[in-house]
Parts: sequence; structure tokens; C-alpha cells
Amino acid sequence: MSRARLVITAVVVEGRSLSDVARSYGVSKSWVSKLVARYRLEGEAAFEPRSRRPRTSPNRLTDEHIAAIIALRKRLTRQGLDAGPDTIAWHLLNKRGVKVSSATISRYLRAAGLVTPQPRKRPRSSYVRFEASMPNETWQSDFTYVRLADGSDAKVLSWLDDCSRLALSVTAHREVPALIVLATFRRTVARYGAPASTLTDNGLVYTARFATGKGGRTALENELRALGISQKNSRPNHPTTCGKVERFQQTLKQWLAARPPAADLEALQTLLDTFRSAYNRQRPHRSLPGRTTPQSRYDSL
Repeated sequence: MSRARLVITAVVVEGRSLSDVARSYGVSKSWVSKLVARYRLEGEAAFEPRSRRPRTSPNRLTDEHIAAIIALRKRLTRQGLDAGPDTIAWHLLNKRGVKVSSATISRYLRAAGLVTPQPRKRPRSSYVRFEASMPNETWQSDFTYVRLADGSDAKVLSWLDDCSRLALSVTAHREVPALIVLATFRRTVARYGAPASTLTDNGLVYTARFATGKGGRTALENELRALGISQKNSRPNHPTTCGKVERFQQTLKQWLAARPPAADLEALQTLLDTFRSAYNRQRPHRSLPGRTTPQSRYDSL
């Protein structure tokens, strides 16, 4: 017999007082009173457990806002853009004036079946992070491969400002020799001014420090030395050192994958210019304070 039934029997059948029954069963007098009142009103239904769900949810999102969350998720994903809860929250706040927490958005995305469970990753807090405090303090550079419509590969060379994440230069090439790296660096310097330092991996187009023989330098190394610019290179097998530009390349490739492959280098460059403009001026960057855009961050410091 349940405790509720014992309590009601003691009061209603045995005629014991509420205080006496509460002491005997180690419960509050108010609970005994409410239970007896329920029994007299509902009969046997009083013994059934009641839902703990609140009768009202004043903070629950409207159907319109839920639909907007789902529509944003699908639209951003279709466009090859970041569609995480933080980004959706930014769009809701800045374009609709609706403030919704990322946790709430995540909950509705899961309920709609729009979240694919991912294996647990190493937490960001476990990495030793470097971040320049001012624009042009450090530029990162790297190149990656992009498949063209005819099945051939093109290479995309990028220069990225470490502090603001501004994409300074994103260019398409068949090959990326040392002279191309130097040419793009010079054009970028002509537009934005010279950086205090550069940060790249140990590719031979950037540094000759691991090349056979001694005393040789790449075209970029000679340029940096002539301008008094500090050159920094990642340790071998530590790609996270240049993590910002590598993450930029992932974002770029995700955006390109949502579109038909470019027919040639010229068409690819047009796509890269479109992406660079949106990335710098329209897309909120989750790693920047206030989720501002890279161009806003670069201009404000």
C-alpha cells in the first residue's frame, strides 16, 4: 500500500488528526491536508502520480521562433556556412531582435532531428592558444587544394590576420612556388601595410630551415629579413600552431562544397572573392569578441 493511501486512510477512516498523521509518517501537515483534499475532490484518482511539468512556460519559444531556428539551420547549412547554435543565436538577435540562448537553440535542433551526434573532441581549453592582440601583429599563411570541374586540382593560397581573422588575400593558382608566395605577400603588404611577424608551417615555399644544405633562404625569407619582419614557423607535426588559417581553409572548403565546382582558375577566383567578402564583412565570427565580423574587428583596433 502506498504512503498516500495509508495517510488518507488514517485521516478519513480512522479519524486521526492531520498533525498526528503527519508526525507518524514523517511528512508535512500541509502535504497531508492537500492529499486529503484531493481525495475528497477526485476520489481514487488522488492516488495516481501527477506530472511535475509546469502548467505554464512563459519562456517557451513561439512556434514562429522555433520555425525560424529550423529555417536558419537549413539555410546556413545549404549555403555551406556555419549553422551552429551560436551562429543561429547571432542571426536571431541581430536580424530579428530575438534573444535566445545557444543551449535553447541546441535543444530545439535536437528535437527536430537536425543534430548529428559527434564523438567527443579534445576540449579547446586543453590547447595552448596564441592570439595576436593587434591587427598586423601576425599574419598566418597556408595553401590548400581545391578540385575543379574537370577533375584537376587547383591550389588556394591564403594570408590571414591572426588578431582579427581578416582574410587579407585568398588567391587561386595551378601551383604555389616560392615566387607566388612572395608576390601575394607583397600585394597584401601594399594594401594593408607590413605585419610585425608571419606564422606559417615549414613548407619549402615559406622556409628553407629544414632543406638539405646550409645557409639557403626562400624568397619570402629574404623579403622578411629585408623588411625587418619576424618569421615564425610551427614545430614539425604541430598543425594546431597555425590553427587559425587551417580552420579558415576548412570554412572555405565547406562553402565551396555547397556550390558547383569551378570550371577553371578564373571561375574559382570569382568564387573566392565572393567568399572572402562575405567572410570578412557579413559572417559573424564565433571566435571574436561579440561575434563581430573580421573586418569590423580589424577596423576597430
